[in-house]
Amino acid sequence: MGPSGARKDSVIRRFDRLRGVSVRPLIGKRPRSVAGQVFILQVAVVVLLVLGTILALVLQTRHDTDREARNRSVAVAESFAHSPGLLEALDAPDPSRILQPITEEARKRAGVDFIVVMDTNGIRYSHPQPERIGQRFVGTIEPSLRGEVLLESVDGPLGKEVQAVVPVTGPDGKVEALVSAGLTVQNVTGAVNRQLPVILGTGAAGLALATAGTALATRRLKRQTHGLGPAEMTRMYEHHDAVLHAVREGVVIVGGDGTLLLANDEARRLLGLGPDSEGRPVRGLAGLEPSTAELLASGSAATDEVLTAGDRLLVVNQRSTDGPGGPLGTVATIRDSTELQALTGRAEVARKRLQLLYDAGVGIGTTLDVARTAEELAEVAVPSFADYVTVDLADPVLNGEEPNGSAGEMRRTAVSGIRDDHPLYERGRLIAFLPSTPQARGMGTGRAEVVPDLSRALGWRAQDPERTKAIVEYGIHSLITVPLQARGVVLGVANFWRSEKPGPFENDDLSLAEELVARAAVSVDNARRYTREHALAVTLQRSLLPRALPQHSAVEVAHRYLPAQSGVGGDWFDVIPLPGSRVALVVGDVVGHGLHAAATMGRLRTAVHNFSTLDLPPDELLGHLDDLVGRIDQDEMGPGGSPDGPAMTGATCLYAIYDPVSRHCTMARAGHPLPALVRPDGSVEFPELPAGPPLGLGGMPFESAVLEIPEGTRLVFYTDGLIEDRSRDIDVGIELLRRALARTDGTPEQTCQGVLEALLPSRPKDDVALLIARTRALGPDRVAEWDVPSDPSAVAGMRAAAVAKLAEWGLEGMAFGTELILSELLTNAIRYGTQPIRVRLLYDQGLTCEVADGSSTSPHLRYAATTDEGGRGLFLVAQLSERWGTRYTSEGKIIWAEQPLPGDTPDTETDGEALLRLFDSELL
Repeated sequence: MGPSGARKDSVIRRFDRLRGVSVRPLIGKRPRSVAGQVFILQVAVVVLLVLGTILALVLQTRHDTDREARNRSVAVAESFAHSPGLLEALDAPDPSRILQPITEEARKRAGVDFIVVMDTNGIRYSHPQPERIGQRFVGTIEPSLRGEVLLESVDGPLGKEVQAVVPVTGPDGKVEALVSAGLTVQNVTGAVNRQLPVILGTGAAGLALATAGTALATRRLKRQTHGLGPAEMTRMYEHHDAVLHAVREGVVIVGGDGTLLLANDEARRLLGLGPDSEGRPVRGLAGLEPSTAELLASGSAATDEVLTAGDRLLVVNQRSTDGPGGPLGTVATIRDSTELQALTGRAEVARKRLQLLYDAGVGIGTTLDVARTAEELAEVAVPSFADYVTVDLADPVLNGEEPNGSAGEMRRTAVSGIRDDHPLYERGRLIAFLPSTPQARGMGTGRAEVVPDLSRALGWRAQDPERTKAIVEYGIHSLITVPLQARGVVLGVANFWRSEKPGPFENDDLSLAEELVARAAVSVDNARRYTREHALAVTLQRSLLPRALPQHSAVEVAHRYLPAQSGVGGDWFDVIPLPGSRVALVVGDVVGHGLHAAATMGRLRTAVHNFSTLDLPPDELLGHLDDLVGRIDQDEMGPGGSPDGPAMTGATCLYAIYDPVSRHCTMARAGHPLPALVRPDGSVEFPELPAGPPLGLGGMPFESAVLEIPEGTRLVFYTDGLIEDRSRDIDVGIELLRRALARTDGTPEQTCQGVLEALLPSRPKDDVALLIARTRALGPDRVAEWDVPSDPSAVAGMRAAAVAKLAEWGLEGMAFGTELILSELLTNAIRYGTQPIRVRLLYDQGLTCEVADGSSTSPHLRYAATTDEGGRGLFLVAQLSERWGTRYTSEGKIIWAEQPLPGDTPDTETDGEALLRLFDSELL
């Protein structure tokens, strides 16, 4: 290294010493690192362990092999010595001829080198080398002659041998011969040598694996120690310990499992930690605030987060330590910022006030109900601002009207407090405040007041001395009263009472109360105006909807009307009696809500009533109604072609006429949902009716459909609010209606209730009108029909037939008037009409006389002059009947007249008396 390099290294070392960090020279010989030293030591230990293990395995293998050879020799010798037939072979003239092949076969199967059978003198009968047969056995036989088993190593014919000598005893226990079996030492050593490569290979693999593991562990240690030597690590620890415990800032290190790993002296002082805190879970440390423990154990990052620890205010910064190569956990620094506590307290007060105003903006005015809005004001302010809150409103405000300007009497509308046993006036009480009270002054001036000490407020105590004394004794000591005013009109007053906090209300509290009440006053005024408009709309709608449906013998009806959440709407229904015992069933829907929709609904309902008096077929009636809606839209257009007010946005209608005589139901619809039919057997169907456009579009004719309906069928008419909803499709609603109708088998009233429970929530979002009619039939015993020839002489016969039928029905008292009506109507039909001519009598709630002919001309009622010879017939019909009229059919027309049954009217008179009255009035 040259001079310039030395100078450079010297400068670097000086810079490092100035920073307080010891760094080894970058140039020159480096001392071995801690990781390197550990690696060498670990490798040496591993090598010694592996070599020792190999040696032990070799020795153990030799020992096990030798022991195995001895055990096998003894076992083979004993097995052969006790084998059956051995004694007989020994007694044979030539034992070797028998024993030699047997021993050789047994030797090969037993895996030994030799099996030798000898006599008691040691002369062999068998041997692996046949030339050795007949020679003396090499070994010791004396212990075996005494009945013992001898195991020894000798130099035999086959070499170094390990052999066992076993006696062969006779039945009397005398030793008759000897058997020796064994292995050569060469074969035993060969078995060991064959196992030695496996042992050495296993040892080598273990050495390699252990060395690799040591290398990995050393590499990780090197990474963690950053390649530092022992001296460098010692110096670093000294610096770390000095800095950690000398700084006046708390340092806390927490492991990934929430265990406290380290806390310096400052952290122990600030957090109140004990000396045994390290190594324990942070959440279980005694004396540690729960919020602080939760933050330290959470592992989340924090920047200048303020926490409290006793009377201290701590600022905590926390970061994760699981960076590249770092352990999982967090390190937090803690500073004592108690001097910021006062500032934080003022900020907390401001935050609470903002939170209160936010809660007021969210929680006040959720409904358009005056009383509920006042209750929301009282509930929001307790207990965050006051212990008790009362709200008093003028009675006209509760009814949706403008207050009358009286500052004396108000109705207690809302009461809320931290307890229920308070002595304040109860809800609903009418209170007449004296002029000396702050409430009366606030109503008069519109300004809020603070009463710091109620016990000294003489004007307030004069209101009700006994009750005010009870209020003070209860502990309520301070009051803020704020008038509720909107658009310059005072609607009531809000009172805030304090009892738990010993200090009185202050001016800062007054400004907060004024802002709180100002927000609530707008909601109260909106609710008041809505209440007024809603009451007007409800009144209008109730006056337009039918209050009670007429009783009719053709159908049994039940109905429901449910207004929407947004108020009244334009749905309506009707049941209109028609001549001939028929009935018209109507359901309609005007799009929209509010007064305009209700007023339009009233106009359409009136128009339907008027058109029904003309006895028009359903398709023609809808055509006239469509023209009317078009004219209404034109009338509401201003000079420039734009509507002066809300225009009609659409209307639908379903009109049906049911005839109990023929059991035919004629229906037509204008953009309305299909009706449902529930037949007597419980089956439900939605008949396909011709689809007409909604009312007001014009240009498209409407079509009718005629259905034959069995008696007892329930006709279900409804508006789209029953089946349509934002949360479901119309097909789903129709299927739900089908299931509800199939499950309900009862009266129309029960069916209405079941349908609404199955399909609607407690308050629907759209208007719902539901009309259910169960049909009845007028039996043949109540109907009489005749065909009349076009001959004036046939009138007399018809009168006689009619009188006979009336006698059959028990209506003899109505015969005279009925004869006169039939005479006039039949005479006109024969004289002016065309064939076919028919007469029909219907005995229902009244007696109906119908005369039908094929012409379309209709007679008109008029006054006849004194000199006229005719023209009084229809007048006579009108006087004798309750109602009469004409309806047109596809074959011509029908002139009908209805007479009440005897006893149905208060002033019942006979037909003769009625005729005399007409003569007395000089009408004839």
